[in-house]
Amino acid sequence: MGLLWAIISWIIIGTIIGLIARAIMPGKQAMGWGMTIILGVIGAIVGGFIGGLLGGGGVSAILDNPWSIGTILLAVIGALIVMVIYGLFTRGSAR
Repeated sequence: MGLLWAIISWIIIGTIIGLIARAIMPGKQAMGWGMTIILGVIGAIVGGFIGGLLGGGGVSAILDNPWSIGTILLAVIGALIVMVIYGLFTRGSAR
């Protein structure tokens, strides 16, 4: 049952982080709920790596305490970075 709850929590966290990042990011993003969740989860992982580079706990800190303010901020920053990169790759295909 532990793996199932881990997957569910990552989907919930990815949704929240993805929605926060989309609200902060200027302009219109052409992505649905699924892509928002995926980019939110990837962004949380990227934020964890950024935190690790800055001397924090890294990705393990996200797993240990996903609801701390620092973790959420790093995850949102990571999601913004991932969404900008995603937007650069999909900009020409939205015609």
